[in-house]
Amino acid sequence: MRLELGKIFIKDIQFADVTEVKDGVLFINKEEMLEEIGGDEHIKSIDIDLVRPGESVRITPVKDVIEPRVKVEGRGGIFPGIISKVDTVGEGKTHVLSGCAVVTTGKIVGFQEGIIDMTGPGADYCPFSTLNNIVVIAEPVDGLKQHNHEKAVRMIGFKAAAYLGEAARDLTPDEVKTYETKPLLESIAEYPNLPKVGYVYMLQTQGLLHDTYVYGVDAKQIVPTMLYPTELMDGAIVSGNCVSACDKNPSYVHINNSVVEDLYAQHGKEINFVGVIITNENVYLADKERSSNWTAKLCKYLGLDAVIVSQEGFGNPDTDLIMNCKKIEGENVKTVIVTDEYAGRDGGSQSLADADVLANAVVTGGNANELIVLPKMDKILGHIEVVDFIAGGFAGSLREDGSIEAEIQVITGATNETGFGKLSTVTY
Repeated sequence: MRLELGKIFIKDIQFADVTEVKDGVLFINKEEMLEEIGGDEHIKSIDIDLVRPGESVRITPVKDVIEPRVKVEGRGGIFPGIISKVDTVGEGKTHVLSGCAVVTTGKIVGFQEGIIDMTGPGADYCPFSTLNNIVVIAEPVDGLKQHNHEKAVRMIGFKAAAYLGEAARDLTPDEVKTYETKPLLESIAEYPNLPKVGYVYMLQTQGLLHDTYVYGVDAKQIVPTMLYPTELMDGAIVSGNCVSACDKNPSYVHINNSVVEDLYAQHGKEINFVGVIITNENVYLADKERSSNWTAKLCKYLGLDAVIVSQEGFGNPDTDLIMNCKKIEGENVKTVIVTDEYAGRDGGSQSLADADVLANAVVTGGNANELIVLPKMDKILGHIEVVDFIAGGFAGSLREDGSIEAEIQVITGATNETGFGKLSTVTY
């Protein structure tokens, strides 16, 4: 598959009479956008606010972050199976409003949504603080069940990103990058002397509100399978989960997976990037065994020399991570695992819930238990009271002066396992 990704760089966002992009500014007709994304019976009110890098603004609880894109040529449409009809994507041309994102917030869905600070020390750890954010504040009707609440806010976010993405349809991109993955036999023939490298992409699927969608299907229902890397760039995989903010993959991260970007950068030079194997993270032992068996089998079947394995979540998924590592290594395929750590506030505890001697090449996103103090912000979007009980917070996290003391895991994307976050990585 060959995909041309055309980026339109957004330097500012403003409300206006017409939704359009001019001179790097995304103008938004607020009333039209509200009409486009509204109408869900589970949501009693929706509002939109605009925030920019460096502003004294805190957004919490953050449900999802989504980059506006539009498919302008090729099969299918953006977010297939969610917004567009089900069709295979990842080829043709896609335009991106780069430098901005839709952020969804409102009353908390679960207890693990996080914080985005647009300035201060929290912003230094949050990759989304550098974006011009269109914040959609969706408040549910009283008494709404959590799974209905999650779905309603999820769909509003995708509708918002698709609506804004249309503003890029007829524009000439500021930058165009081409990504191509050829069928396996052609790829091997093209670079016969380069090591064949794949990417094992673990998706969060562990129970209610721990959902990831592949072409609209809850990934709990899949067995490991292969994707062209470019399929991710058209939104074939999106987030629906409410796991710990620092190590969940918002939809923005699925679309902008930095492991994929880095592997493409070395493709044809130092490695032959063969493709992506997606797999799920399971609750029951038999399911963990099945998925890790299939993942290792696919690695061998493709004749891979090495793989990078990234994890989403922590604790229980550490078992899936180590199972994948052990079984892939058992097929004589070298592995590098990418994860974060929960090593206690002093950094002295066991950092993963599982381990093995074969996991001897590790890239870490940092210790999510590290304490941080976030200063008071001038403006709050969402519900600030949630910081005392979201993952990483505790009774008294929200101080009387408006500042917050909490573990770094409260920050959205802070230690993201795809390498997308800002923490320095260390290879053991």
